[in-house]
Amino acid sequence: LHFHSRLIVQAVASGAGQRRRKLAVALSKERRDAAVRAKRMRRSQDVEDGMEMYCEGDEDSRIALENDVKSAVAELVSASQDISKGASNRKLEALKKVRRFLSCSSLPPVSVAVEAGLIPVLVECLKFGSSEEQLLEASWCLTNIAVEDVQQQEDLLMPVPLLIAHLGENSSLLVAEQCAWALGNFAGDSEEIRKILLAQGSLRPLARLALSQKTSVARTACWALSNLIKGPSTKGASDLLSIDGILPGLVQHLHSKDEDLVAETAWVLVYISALADTKQLINATLLRPLVEWLATSNQLTVLTPVLRVIGNIVCGDNKMSDGVIAAGSTVPGGVVGALVRCLQTNHRALQKEAAWVISNLAAGSMQHKEHVFPVACGPLVNLLATASFDVKKEAVYALGNLCVMPKEATAAQTASQPIHAHLSALAQSGCVAEFVNLVKSPDPEGSKLGLQFLELVMRCLQNGTKLVEGCDGMLAIEMLHFHENDELRNMANHLLDTYFGSELEEEEEEHA
Repeated sequence: LHFHSRLIVQAVASGAGQRRRKLAVALSKERRDAAVRAKRMRRSQDVEDGMEMYCEGDEDSRIALENDVKSAVAELVSASQDISKGASNRKLEALKKVRRFLSCSSLPPVSVAVEAGLIPVLVECLKFGSSEEQLLEASWCLTNIAVEDVQQQEDLLMPVPLLIAHLGENSSLLVAEQCAWALGNFAGDSEEIRKILLAQGSLRPLARLALSQKTSVARTACWALSNLIKGPSTKGASDLLSIDGILPGLVQHLHSKDEDLVAETAWVLVYISALADTKQLINATLLRPLVEWLATSNQLTVLTPVLRVIGNIVCGDNKMSDGVIAAGSTVPGGVVGALVRCLQTNHRALQKEAAWVISNLAAGSMQHKEHVFPVACGPLVNLLATASFDVKKEAVYALGNLCVMPKEATAAQTASQPIHAHLSALAQSGCVAEFVNLVKSPDPEGSKLGLQFLELVMRCLQNGTKLVEGCDGMLAIEMLHFHENDELRNMANHLLDTYFGSELEEEEEEHA
Protein backbone atom coordinates (compact mmCIF):
# COMPACT_ATOMS: atom_id res chain seq x y z
CA LEU A 1 0.00 0.00 0.00
CA HIS A 2 2.99 2.29 -0.05
CA PHE A 3 3.14 4.98 -2.71
CA HIS A 4 4.91 4.69 -6.00
CA SER A 5 4.88 6.86 -9.08
CA ARG A 6 2.95 5.90 -12.17
CA LEU A 7 6.04 6.06 -14.38
CA ILE A 8 8.49 4.38 -12.05
CA VAL A 9 6.28 1.37 -11.43
CA GLN A 10 8.51 -0.71 -9.16
CA ALA A 11 6.72 -1.00 -5.80
CA VAL A 12 8.40 0.56 -2.79
CA ALA A 13 7.49 -2.34 -0.52
CA SER A 14 5.74 -5.66 -0.74
CA GLY A 15 2.53 -4.38 0.84
CA ALA A 16 1.54 -2.99 4.19
CA GLY A 17 0.12 -6.24 5.58
CA GLN A 18 3.15 -8.31 4.67
CA ARG A 19 5.56 -5.68 5.98
CA ARG A 20 3.64 -5.40 9.23
CA ARG A 21 3.80 -9.16 9.74
CA LYS A 22 7.57 -9.10 9.25
CA LEU A 23 7.82 -6.33 11.83
CA ALA A 24 5.63 -8.24 14.25
CA VAL A 25 7.81 -11.35 14.00
CA ALA A 26 10.90 -9.18 14.51
CA LEU A 27 9.49 -7.96 17.82
CA SER A 28 10.96 -10.98 19.58
CA LYS A 29 14.50 -9.72 19.07
CA GLU A 30 13.56 -6.11 19.84
CA ARG A 31 11.98 -7.08 23.11
CA ARG A 32 14.87 -9.27 24.19
CA ASP A 33 17.39 -6.55 23.33
CA ALA A 34 15.43 -4.14 25.49
CA ALA A 35 15.59 -6.68 28.36
CA VAL A 36 12.01 -5.81 29.15
CA ARG A 37 9.65 -8.39 27.74
CA ALA A 38 10.98 -11.66 26.35
CA LYS A 39 12.18 -13.19 29.63
CA ARG A 40 11.77 -12.10 33.21
CA MET A 41 13.59 -13.23 36.33
CA ARG A 42 11.71 -13.23 39.60
CA ARG A 43 13.67 -11.59 42.37
CA SER A 44 13.09 -12.01 46.07
CA GLN A 45 13.28 -9.82 49.14
CA ASP A 46 15.31 -12.42 51.01
CA VAL A 47 17.87 -13.02 48.27
CA GLU A 48 20.47 -10.39 49.01
CA ASP A 49 20.85 -11.40 52.63
CA GLY A 50 23.87 -13.64 52.88
CA MET A 51 24.87 -13.14 49.24
CA GLU A 52 27.40 -10.33 49.83
CA MET A 53 30.35 -12.73 49.83
CA TYR A 54 29.56 -13.75 46.23
CA CYS A 55 29.35 -10.22 44.87
CA GLU A 56 33.04 -9.37 44.74
CA GLY A 57 33.30 -10.28 41.08
CA ASP A 58 36.67 -12.00 41.39
CA GLU A 59 37.58 -15.59 40.56
CA ASP A 60 37.54 -16.76 44.17
CA SER A 61 33.97 -15.45 44.64
CA ARG A 62 32.83 -17.17 41.48
CA ILE A 63 34.33 -20.50 42.52
CA ALA A 64 32.83 -20.18 46.02
CA LEU A 65 29.39 -19.47 44.52
CA GLU A 66 29.55 -22.44 42.16
CA ASN A 67 30.67 -24.80 44.91
CA ASP A 68 27.92 -23.63 47.25
CA VAL A 69 25.31 -24.02 44.52
CA LYS A 70 26.45 -27.58 43.86
CA SER A 71 26.24 -28.30 47.57
CA ALA A 72 22.75 -26.78 47.78
CA VAL A 73 21.53 -28.92 44.86
CA ALA A 74 23.12 -32.02 46.40
CA GLU A 75 21.37 -31.23 49.67
CA LEU A 76 18.04 -30.91 47.84
CA VAL A 77 18.58 -34.22 46.04
CA SER A 78 19.39 -35.91 49.33
CA ALA A 79 16.34 -34.42 51.06
CA SER A 80 14.10 -35.53 48.19
CA GLN A 81 15.23 -39.12 48.68
CA ASP A 82 14.76 -39.00 52.46
CA ILE A 83 11.57 -40.64 53.75
CA SER A 84 12.22 -40.14 57.46
CA LYS A 85 10.19 -37.91 59.75
CA GLY A 86 10.80 -34.22 59.10
CA ALA A 87 12.13 -34.89 55.60
CA SER A 88 9.48 -32.68 53.96
CA ASN A 89 10.59 -29.64 55.99
CA ARG A 90 14.22 -30.37 55.20
CA LYS A 91 13.34 -30.68 51.52
CA LEU A 92 11.45 -27.37 51.52
CA GLU A 93 14.32 -25.52 53.22
CA ALA A 94 16.80 -26.97 50.71
CA LEU A 95 14.50 -25.92 47.87
CA LYS A 96 14.30 -22.38 49.23
CA LYS A 97 18.09 -22.24 49.46
CA VAL A 98 18.44 -23.23 45.82
CA ARG A 99 15.78 -20.71 44.83
CA ARG A 100 17.68 -17.93 46.61
CA PHE A 101 20.82 -18.75 44.63
CA LEU A 102 18.84 -18.71 41.39
CA SER A 103 17.28 -15.35 42.27
CA CYS A 104 20.42 -13.39 43.11
CA SER A 105 20.82 -10.04 41.40
CA SER A 106 24.15 -10.87 39.81
CA LEU A 107 24.22 -13.48 37.04
CA PRO A 108 22.59 -16.48 38.69
CA PRO A 109 24.50 -19.79 38.53
CA VAL A 110 21.85 -21.49 36.40
CA SER A 111 24.13 -23.72 34.33
CA VAL A 112 25.97 -24.93 37.42
CA ALA A 113 22.70 -25.86 39.12
CA VAL A 114 21.34 -27.64 36.04
CA GLU A 115 24.58 -29.59 35.53
CA ALA A 116 24.42 -30.63 39.18
CA GLY A 117 21.12 -32.40 38.47
CA LEU A 118 18.57 -29.83 39.59
CA ILE A 119 15.92 -30.31 36.86
CA PRO A 120 14.87 -33.89 37.73
CA VAL A 121 14.46 -33.05 41.40
CA LEU A 122 12.37 -29.97 40.53
CA VAL A 123 10.13 -32.23 38.43
CA GLU A 124 9.70 -34.43 41.48
CA CYS A 125 8.85 -31.36 43.57
CA LEU A 126 6.09 -30.39 41.12
CA LYS A 127 4.21 -33.67 41.38
CA PHE A 128 0.57 -33.52 42.45
CA GLY A 129 0.09 -33.88 46.17
CA SER A 130 3.03 -31.57 46.96
CA SER A 131 2.36 -28.66 49.27
CA GLU A 132 1.50 -25.26 47.80
CA GLU A 133 4.71 -23.78 49.18
CA GLN A 134 6.81 -26.51 47.57
CA LEU A 135 5.03 -26.06 44.23
CA LEU A 136 5.61 -22.32 44.41
CA GLU A 137 9.32 -22.67 45.21
CA ALA A 138 9.92 -25.27 42.48
CA SER A 139 8.10 -23.28 39.80
CA TRP A 140 9.97 -20.17 40.94
CA CYS A 141 13.28 -22.00 40.42
CA LEU A 142 12.18 -23.04 36.94
CA THR A 143 11.11 -19.49 36.14
CA ASN A 144 14.62 -18.21 36.72
CA ILE A 145 16.30 -21.20 35.08
CA ALA A 146 14.29 -20.52 31.92
CA VAL A 147 15.68 -16.96 31.77
CA GLU A 148 19.13 -18.25 30.88
CA ASP A 149 20.29 -20.14 27.79
CA VAL A 150 20.85 -23.67 29.06
CA GLN A 151 22.57 -26.35 27.00
CA GLN A 152 20.55 -29.30 28.33
CA GLN A 153 17.45 -28.40 26.32
CA GLU A 154 15.75 -31.80 26.67
CA ASP A 155 16.17 -31.83 30.46
CA LEU A 156 14.86 -28.28 30.60
CA LEU A 157 11.58 -29.28 28.98
CA MET A 158 10.92 -32.15 31.41
CA PRO A 159 8.87 -30.00 33.84
CA VAL A 160 6.71 -28.37 31.13
CA PRO A 161 3.75 -30.81 31.33
CA LEU A 162 3.55 -30.35 35.10
CA LEU A 163 3.81 -26.56 34.81
CA ILE A 164 0.90 -26.62 32.37
CA ALA A 165 -1.07 -28.94 34.64
CA HIS A 166 -0.68 -26.56 37.57
CA LEU A 167 -2.34 -23.79 35.55
CA GLY A 168 -5.63 -25.58 36.18
CA GLU A 169 -8.55 -24.34 38.22
CA ASN A 170 -7.68 -26.66 41.11
CA SER A 171 -4.34 -24.89 41.68
CA SER A 172 -3.97 -21.85 43.88
CA LEU A 173 -3.62 -18.56 42.01
CA LEU A 174 -0.13 -18.08 43.45
CA VAL A 175 1.08 -21.38 42.03
CA ALA A 176 -0.76 -20.93 38.73
CA GLU A 177 0.69 -17.46 38.26
CA GLN A 178 4.23 -18.67 38.96
CA CYS A 179 3.82 -21.58 36.52
CA ALA A 180 2.53 -19.14 33.90
CA TRP A 181 5.59 -16.98 34.53
CA ALA A 182 7.88 -19.97 33.99
CA LEU A 183 6.07 -20.98 30.79
CA GLY A 184 6.31 -17.41 29.54
CA ASN A 185 10.07 -17.55 29.93
CA PHE A 186 10.21 -20.90 28.13
CA ALA A 187 8.08 -19.49 25.31
CA GLY A 188 10.39 -16.50 24.97
CA ASP A 189 13.26 -18.78 24.00
CA SER A 190 12.51 -20.00 20.48
CA GLU A 191 9.86 -20.88 17.93
CA GLU A 192 10.68 -24.56 18.42
CA ILE A 193 9.82 -24.41 22.11
CA ARG A 194 6.68 -22.40 21.40
CA LYS A 195 5.49 -25.21 19.12
CA ILE A 196 6.15 -27.76 21.87
CA LEU A 197 4.25 -25.68 24.44
CA LEU A 198 1.30 -25.29 22.07
CA ALA A 199 1.31 -29.01 21.24
CA GLN A 200 1.25 -29.86 24.95
CA GLY A 201 -1.87 -27.78 25.52
CA SER A 202 -0.60 -24.63 27.23
CA LEU A 203 -2.75 -22.17 25.29
CA ARG A 204 -6.21 -22.71 26.78
CA PRO A 205 -5.24 -22.75 30.47
CA LEU A 206 -3.07 -19.67 29.94
CA ALA A 207 -5.97 -17.94 28.19
CA ARG A 208 -8.28 -18.80 31.09
CA LEU A 209 -5.74 -17.44 33.55
CA ALA A 210 -5.31 -14.28 31.46
CA LEU A 211 -8.94 -13.43 32.14
CA SER A 212 -8.48 -13.67 35.93
CA GLN A 213 -10.09 -10.96 38.03
CA LYS A 214 -6.84 -10.71 40.01
CA THR A 215 -4.81 -8.05 38.21
CA SER A 216 -1.32 -9.45 38.88
CA VAL A 217 -2.35 -12.91 37.64
CA ALA A 218 -3.95 -11.48 34.51
CA ARG A 219 -0.82 -9.39 33.81
CA THR A 220 1.52 -12.37 34.10
CA ALA A 221 -0.70 -14.66 32.04
CA CYS A 222 -1.15 -12.06 29.27
CA TRP A 223 2.61 -11.58 29.13
CA ALA A 224 3.11 -15.35 28.88
CA LEU A 225 0.42 -15.56 26.18
CA SER A 226 2.08 -12.86 24.10
CA ASN A 227 5.36 -14.80 24.23
CA LEU A 228 3.57 -18.01 23.30
CA ILE A 229 1.78 -16.71 20.20
CA LYS A 230 4.34 -14.27 18.83
CA GLY A 231 5.20 -16.27 15.73
CA PRO A 232 6.44 -16.52 13.09
CA SER A 233 3.86 -19.34 12.93
CA THR A 234 0.29 -18.04 12.89
CA LYS A 235 -1.14 -21.07 14.69
CA GLY A 236 -0.90 -19.77 18.25
CA ALA A 237 -2.56 -16.43 17.46
CA SER A 238 -5.29 -18.03 15.35
CA ASP A 239 -6.03 -20.69 17.97
CA LEU A 240 -6.18 -18.09 20.72
CA LEU A 241 -8.62 -15.96 18.73
CA SER A 242 -10.94 -18.97 18.40
CA ILE A 243 -11.28 -19.47 22.18
CA ASP A 244 -14.74 -18.41 23.39
CA GLY A 245 -14.70 -15.30 25.53
CA ILE A 246 -11.07 -14.36 24.94
CA LEU A 247 -11.72 -11.16 22.96
CA PRO A 248 -14.39 -9.77 25.32
CA GLY A 249 -12.09 -10.53 28.24
CA LEU A 250 -9.15 -8.74 26.64
CA VAL A 251 -11.37 -5.77 25.82
CA GLN A 252 -12.41 -5.63 29.46
CA HIS A 253 -8.73 -5.45 30.44
CA LEU A 254 -8.30 -2.44 28.12
CA HIS A 255 -10.73 -0.55 30.35
CA SER A 256 -8.61 -1.26 33.43
CA LYS A 257 -6.96 1.57 35.33
CA ASP A 258 -3.84 -0.58 35.69
CA GLU A 259 -1.61 0.55 32.80
CA ASP A 260 0.65 -2.48 33.16
CA LEU A 261 -2.31 -4.78 32.55
CA VAL A 262 -3.36 -2.64 29.58
CA ALA A 263 0.15 -2.90 28.15
CA GLU A 264 0.31 -6.68 28.52
CA THR A 265 -3.16 -7.03 27.00
CA ALA A 266 -2.16 -4.81 24.08
CA TRP A 267 0.87 -7.02 23.37
CA VAL A 268 -1.42 -10.04 23.09
CA LEU A 269 -3.52 -8.05 20.63
CA VAL A 270 -0.39 -7.05 18.71
CA TYR A 271 0.27 -10.66 17.79
CA ILE A 272 -3.37 -11.54 17.23
CA SER A 273 -3.79 -8.59 14.87
CA ALA A 274 -0.51 -9.30 13.07
CA LEU A 275 -0.80 -13.05 12.69
CA ALA A 276 -4.53 -13.88 12.72
CA ASP A 277 -7.65 -12.71 10.92
CA THR A 278 -8.24 -9.14 12.05
CA LYS A 279 -11.85 -8.85 10.88
CA GLN A 280 -13.12 -10.08 14.24
CA LEU A 281 -11.28 -7.28 15.99
CA ILE A 282 -13.38 -4.57 14.34
CA ASN A 283 -16.52 -5.98 15.96
CA ALA A 284 -14.90 -6.57 19.34
CA THR A 285 -15.37 -2.99 20.66
CA LEU A 286 -11.65 -2.77 21.36
CA LEU A 287 -10.89 0.11 18.99
CA ARG A 288 -12.31 2.88 21.15
CA PRO A 289 -10.32 2.06 24.31
CA LEU A 290 -7.20 1.62 22.18
CA VAL A 291 -7.62 5.08 20.64
CA GLU A 292 -8.41 6.58 24.04
CA TRP A 293 -5.19 5.16 25.49
CA LEU A 294 -3.32 6.47 22.46
CA ALA A 295 -4.71 9.94 23.08
CA THR A 296 -4.21 10.09 26.84
CA SER A 297 -1.40 7.82 28.06
CA ASN A 298 2.09 9.13 28.67
CA GLN A 299 3.58 5.68 29.23
CA LEU A 300 5.86 4.36 26.50
CA THR A 301 5.09 0.82 27.67
CA VAL A 302 1.42 1.38 26.84
CA LEU A 303 1.71 3.54 23.73
CA THR A 304 4.07 1.19 21.89
CA PRO A 305 1.82 -1.89 21.78
CA VAL A 306 -1.34 0.20 21.35
CA LEU A 307 0.20 1.85 18.29
CA ARG A 308 1.16 -1.52 16.88
CA VAL A 309 -2.31 -2.96 17.27
CA ILE A 310 -3.87 0.03 15.53
CA GLY A 311 -1.19 -0.17 12.82
CA ASN A 312 -1.93 -3.84 12.24
CA ILE A 313 -5.64 -3.17 11.91
CA VAL A 314 -5.30 -0.35 9.39
CA CYS A 315 -3.12 -2.64 7.29
CA GLY A 316 -6.37 -4.28 6.25
CA ASP A 317 -8.97 -2.91 3.85
CA ASN A 318 -10.54 0.53 3.96
CA LYS A 319 -13.33 -0.69 6.26
CA MET A 320 -10.67 -1.40 8.89
CA SER A 321 -9.41 2.17 8.62
CA ASP A 322 -12.99 3.46 8.73
CA GLY A 323 -13.45 1.61 12.00
CA VAL A 324 -10.32 3.11 13.53
CA ILE A 325 -11.27 6.64 12.43
CA ALA A 326 -14.81 6.19 13.78
CA ALA A 327 -13.42 4.95 17.10
CA GLY A 328 -11.61 8.26 17.48
CA SER A 329 -14.70 10.36 17.00
CA THR A 330 -15.10 10.96 20.74
CA VAL A 331 -11.43 11.80 21.28
CA PRO A 332 -10.31 15.44 20.88
CA GLY A 333 -8.40 15.62 17.59
CA GLY A 334 -9.54 12.14 16.60
CA VAL A 335 -7.24 9.23 15.94
CA VAL A 336 -5.02 11.32 13.66
CA GLY A 337 -4.56 13.88 16.41
CA ALA A 338 -3.60 11.09 18.80
CA LEU A 339 -1.08 9.78 16.27
CA VAL A 340 0.36 13.27 15.76
CA ARG A 341 0.76 13.49 19.53
CA CYS A 342 3.10 10.50 19.25
CA LEU A 343 4.93 12.05 16.29
CA GLN A 344 5.70 15.08 18.44
CA THR A 345 7.23 13.17 21.35
CA ASN A 346 10.97 12.77 21.85
CA HIS A 347 10.72 8.97 21.61
CA ARG A 348 12.18 7.74 18.33
CA ALA A 349 10.32 4.44 18.50
CA LEU A 350 6.97 6.19 18.98
CA GLN A 351 7.67 8.63 16.17
CA LYS A 352 8.55 5.78 13.82
CA GLU A 353 5.54 3.67 14.77
CA ALA A 354 3.09 6.58 14.55
CA ALA A 355 4.41 7.57 11.12
CA TRP A 356 3.95 3.97 9.99
CA VAL A 357 0.33 3.92 11.19
CA ILE A 358 -0.34 7.23 9.45
CA SER A 359 1.18 5.83 6.24
CA ASN A 360 -1.31 2.96 6.40
CA LEU A 361 -4.23 5.35 6.89
CA ALA A 362 -2.92 7.56 4.11
CA ALA A 363 -2.75 4.57 1.75
CA GLY A 364 -6.51 4.19 1.89
CA SER A 365 -9.37 6.00 0.18
CA MET A 366 -9.52 9.66 -0.83
CA GLN A 367 -11.60 10.30 2.27
CA HIS A 368 -8.83 8.83 4.42
CA LYS A 369 -6.15 10.92 2.71
CA GLU A 370 -8.18 14.11 3.10
CA HIS A 371 -8.89 13.24 6.72
CA VAL A 372 -5.21 12.73 7.50
CA PHE A 373 -3.49 15.46 5.47
CA PRO A 374 -4.53 18.69 7.28
CA VAL A 375 -3.59 17.32 10.70
CA ALA A 376 -0.52 15.21 9.97
CA CYS A 377 1.23 16.94 7.07
CA GLY A 378 3.06 19.60 9.11
CA PRO A 379 4.37 17.24 11.81
CA LEU A 380 5.50 14.74 9.15
CA VAL A 381 7.39 17.44 7.28
CA ASN A 382 9.00 18.48 10.55
CA LEU A 383 10.24 14.91 11.05
CA LEU A 384 11.93 15.06 7.65
CA ALA A 385 14.11 17.87 8.92
CA THR A 386 14.70 16.77 12.50
CA ALA A 387 14.22 13.03 12.99
CA SER A 388 16.64 10.11 12.81
CA PHE A 389 16.99 8.43 9.43
CA ASP A 390 14.70 5.46 10.10
CA VAL A 391 11.93 7.80 11.27
CA LYS A 392 12.42 9.98 8.20
CA LYS A 393 11.81 6.99 5.95
CA GLU A 394 8.50 6.23 7.65
CA ALA A 395 7.51 9.89 7.32
CA VAL A 396 8.32 9.73 3.60
CA TYR A 397 6.10 6.68 3.15
CA ALA A 398 3.27 8.58 4.85
CA LEU A 399 3.76 11.75 2.81
CA GLY A 400 4.03 9.76 -0.39
CA ASN A 401 0.78 7.95 0.32
CA LEU A 402 -0.92 11.29 0.94
CA CYS A 403 0.11 12.55 -2.49
CA VAL A 404 -0.97 9.73 -4.82
CA MET A 405 -4.41 8.69 -5.93
CA PRO A 406 -5.89 5.52 -4.48
CA LYS A 407 -6.26 2.65 -6.90
CA GLU A 408 -10.04 2.96 -6.82
CA ALA A 409 -10.01 6.70 -7.67
CA THR A 410 -12.74 7.71 -10.08
CA ALA A 411 -12.22 9.66 -13.27
CA ALA A 412 -13.87 12.71 -11.66
CA GLN A 413 -11.46 12.58 -8.72
CA THR A 414 -8.54 12.30 -11.10
CA ALA A 415 -9.77 15.28 -13.10
CA SER A 416 -10.19 17.46 -10.02
CA GLN A 417 -6.68 16.54 -8.85
CA PRO A 418 -7.23 16.86 -5.09
CA ILE A 419 -3.87 15.15 -4.56
CA HIS A 420 -2.20 17.89 -6.61
CA ALA A 421 -3.10 20.25 -3.79
CA HIS A 422 -1.35 17.97 -1.30
CA LEU A 423 1.77 17.82 -3.44
CA SER A 424 1.79 21.60 -3.98
CA ALA A 425 1.45 22.21 -0.25
CA LEU A 426 4.37 19.91 0.45
CA ALA A 427 6.54 21.58 -2.17
CA GLN A 428 5.72 25.00 -0.76
CA SER A 429 6.70 23.82 2.71
CA GLY A 430 10.31 23.58 1.52
CA CYS A 431 10.63 19.83 2.00
CA VAL A 432 11.94 19.13 -1.52
CA ALA A 433 15.47 19.68 -0.23
CA GLU A 434 14.91 16.94 2.33
CA PHE A 435 13.96 14.51 -0.42
CA VAL A 436 17.11 15.47 -2.30
CA ASN A 437 19.12 14.66 0.85
CA LEU A 438 17.34 11.32 0.97
CA VAL A 439 18.50 10.56 -2.56
CA LYS A 440 22.09 11.15 -1.39
CA SER A 441 21.76 8.70 1.50
CA PRO A 442 23.83 5.49 1.47
CA ASP A 443 20.66 3.52 2.19
CA PRO A 444 19.21 2.08 -1.07
CA GLU A 445 15.63 2.14 0.19
CA GLY A 446 16.02 5.76 1.26
CA SER A 447 17.52 6.74 -2.09
CA LYS A 448 14.70 5.00 -3.89
CA LEU A 449 12.06 6.80 -1.84
CA GLY A 450 13.74 10.12 -2.55
CA LEU A 451 13.88 9.45 -6.29
CA GLN A 452 10.24 8.45 -6.41
CA PHE A 453 9.10 11.56 -4.62
CA LEU A 454 11.24 13.83 -6.79
CA GLU A 455 9.77 12.16 -9.89
CA LEU A 456 6.30 12.87 -8.53
CA VAL A 457 7.17 16.55 -7.99
CA MET A 458 8.73 16.99 -11.44
CA ARG A 459 5.92 15.19 -13.25
CA CYS A 460 2.95 16.74 -11.48
CA LEU A 461 3.96 20.31 -10.62
CA GLN A 462 4.38 23.00 -13.25
CA ASN A 463 7.60 24.29 -11.70
CA GLY A 464 8.58 20.90 -10.29
CA THR A 465 11.78 20.45 -12.26
CA LYS A 466 13.00 23.92 -11.28
CA LEU A 467 12.19 23.20 -7.63
CA VAL A 468 14.25 20.02 -7.72
CA GLU A 469 17.11 21.62 -9.63
CA GLY A 470 17.13 24.57 -7.22
CA CYS A 471 17.85 22.15 -4.39
CA ASP A 472 20.74 20.54 -6.31
CA GLY A 473 18.45 17.64 -7.11
CA MET A 474 19.94 17.06 -10.55
CA LEU A 475 23.41 16.69 -9.04
CA ALA A 476 22.08 14.26 -6.43
CA ILE A 477 20.44 12.17 -9.15
CA GLU A 478 23.61 12.26 -11.27
CA MET A 479 25.51 10.73 -8.34
CA LEU A 480 23.49 7.55 -8.94
CA HIS A 481 24.34 7.46 -12.66
CA PHE A 482 26.84 4.63 -12.11
CA HIS A 483 25.40 3.18 -8.91
CA GLU A 484 26.04 -0.53 -8.32
CA ASN A 485 22.34 -1.06 -7.56
CA ASP A 486 20.68 -1.73 -10.93
CA GLU A 487 17.29 -0.40 -9.86
CA LEU A 488 18.65 2.88 -8.50
CA ARG A 489 20.87 3.36 -11.51
CA ASN A 490 18.01 2.77 -13.95
CA MET A 491 15.66 5.04 -12.02
CA ALA A 492 18.24 7.83 -11.89
CA ASN A 493 19.04 7.57 -15.60
CA HIS A 494 15.35 7.60 -16.46
CA LEU A 495 14.86 10.83 -14.49
CA LEU A 496 17.93 12.44 -16.00
CA ASP A 497 16.80 11.62 -19.53
CA THR A 498 13.19 12.64 -18.95
CA TYR A 499 13.58 15.86 -17.01
CA PHE A 500 17.14 17.07 -17.51
CA GLY A 501 17.95 15.72 -20.97
CA SER A 502 18.34 19.09 -22.67
CA GLU A 503 20.55 20.46 -19.89
CA LEU A 504 22.78 17.40 -19.99
CA GLU A 505 23.09 17.71 -23.77
CA GLU A 506 24.13 21.33 -23.40
CA GLU A 507 26.75 20.36 -20.83
CA GLU A 508 28.10 17.70 -23.12
CA GLU A 509 28.31 20.17 -26.00
CA GLU A 510 30.21 22.65 -23.81
CA HIS A 511 32.74 19.98 -22.85
CA ALA A 512 33.13 18.77 -26.45
